[in-house]
Amino acid sequence: MTETDARSDAWYWCLRHRRVEDSDTSCPADARLGPYESAEAAEHWQDRTEARNETWDKEEEEWSGDSG
Repeated sequence: MTETDARSDAWYWCLRHRRVEDSDTSCPADARLGPYESAEAAEHWQDRTEARNETWDKEEEEWSGDSG
C-alpha cells in the first residue's frame, strides 16, 4: 500500500456503483479507479481519459502521416 492509498482524503470512482466514493468504501480495489486528490477529480476521470486519448490519437496520426 502506498502513502496515497492510506490517506483518508483520497477519492475513488467506483465502477460497480458508478459514483465517487471516499477511501473508507468497502468496494474492492478491482472495482475502483484512483486514488484521486478530490471528489471532483474522481467524478471527471472519464473526461480526462477521453481528452488524453484524443490527443494521443491525433499525435499518432501526425507522426504516421495519416492526417488528411
